[in-house]
Order: sequence, then C-alpha cells, then structure tokens
Amino acid sequence: MNRKKLQKLTDTLTKNCKNFNKFEVKCLIDLFYNLMGEVTERQGITIGLDRNAFRNILHMTFGMTDDMIMDRVFRGFDEDNDGYVNVSEWIYGLSVFLRGTLEEKMKYCFEVFDLNGDGFISKEEMFHMLKNSLLKQPSEEDPDEGIKDLVEITLKKMDHDHDGKLSFTDYEQAVREETLLLEAFGPCLPDPKSQMEFEAQVFKDPNEFNDI
Repeated sequence: MNRKKLQKLTDTLTKNCKNFNKFEVKCLIDLFYNLMGEVTERQGITIGLDRNAFRNILHMTFGMTDDMIMDRVFRGFDEDNDGYVNVSEWIYGLSVFLRGTLEEKMKYCFEVFDLNGDGFISKEEMFHMLKNSLLKQPSEEDPDEGIKDLVEITLKKMDHDHDGKLSFTDYEQAVREETLLLEAFGPCLPDPKSQMEFEAQVFKDPNEFNDI
C-alpha cells in the first residue's frame, strides 16, 4: 500500500475510533499487514485475516484456548460476515477488545455469548459454553448435572425478568451490579497481563512482534 493511501486509511480509522490515537492506529495497521504478510504481496489485494490466522493470534497472543469462544470472537470482529477480518474490522475490534468502555465490552461479550444471534442467551447456550469452558473433573456423578445446576444458579442471579433466558437488559443489569459477571460464560476478553504485553510490544515497534 502506498504512503498516501496508508495515510488516508490511518486518518479515517483514527477519526472513527476513539480508543486509539493516531500513532496507535498506525502501529496496528502495520501489524495487520505484517500478519497478512505473503498473502497481500502475492495477490495484490488485501482481504483480511481468515478464521485460522485470527484464532492463532487469539491463542498465541492472548492465551485463549476455548475453540467455541474463539470462533465467536472471530465473528464479533468480522462485522460484514465475509469470513475475513479486514483492516478496519481489526482496528475497531481491537478498540473494544483492548480498551473498550464497560458499555462496549458488555455489548461485545453478549454478542459472543448469544451463539445463535437471536438476541437472548438461552439455557442451552449457557450449558454449551459452561460445559466447554469448565475443566473436566473426573468424578462419580454425571458432570452434565453439575453444569445444569450451574445454569440454574446463573439464571437465578442474572435473569431479572424471570423468563428463563437472558436478554441484553438482564445481562447488563447483572454486570453493572457485579462486574465479574461480564465474562460469566467464558473468557472472551484478554487478561490484563496479555493486554499490557501486547500494547507494550505493538505500540513500540510492530516489526519486533514476532511471536505469532
């Protein structure tokens, strides 16, 4: 990409992204094209990071291990649902992922947890996510029973209108009362240590970012 185009892209993304300054946006654009690497050069066009490349970043950089959640995070970033995270989706996604306000993070986490996108987190979705994110304990009893109990306890705590599922309003109210519930169904945001390391590395010199 020539310098003029890059400058224009940086300006546009900086204007639309209140959580990063211009230098940071420029660093993240550079990192994006470094990660794209060979693909861009060969085809002369930039589509974006595909699901595997993106999950690799989540795993290697932010220590995520839960396949279901990583898949949902990818969908959260990929706003136009074309199967790739393009450069603007990369910047806007990271803006919430790394620096989002509580409001932005609640909206993002809720979308990650609402597996079928119907606007609610159902009992079935809770069960899948909790089963997926909890460590398998070898025990006598049926582990599914324990997870069902956990779903019921969670509903009791978070389902304010008692309709047996969580709307965004239920979720928001519960999180505002107890912030720890933000990631109640699985870790879909970076932990503070990964976030600090990522930012320290990338906002210094993205060419040194070789961990992926």
